[in-house]
Amino acid sequence: MVNVIVLLEVDPQQIDSFISLALENAAASRQEPGCLRFEVSRDASQANLFALSESYRDPAAMEAHYMTPHVAKWRENAPKFVLKRWAAKGEVLG
Repeated sequence: MVNVIVLLEVDPQQIDSFISLALENAAASRQEPGCLRFEVSRDASQANLFALSESYRDPAAMEAHYMTPHVAKWRENAPKFVLKRWAAKGEVLG
């Protein structure tokens, strides 16, 4: 299994648009055969800080995810909302 954790600092003026795009991407991602989990979370103390938490069956499933139309839409539009991005991805160790 492969996990992807992404932290996103979003422009406070664009939060509603960001949430709409993020939830659309998450719902479509969960329909992929190799996607085990895709969640969007919001920080309790910093309203414009979000986390995307994803799990894929294997590296091939993660790579297939990156080739989907909904990820292309995400990549095209997310930069309009995201101020900073941090990510970690890799094999689950335990």
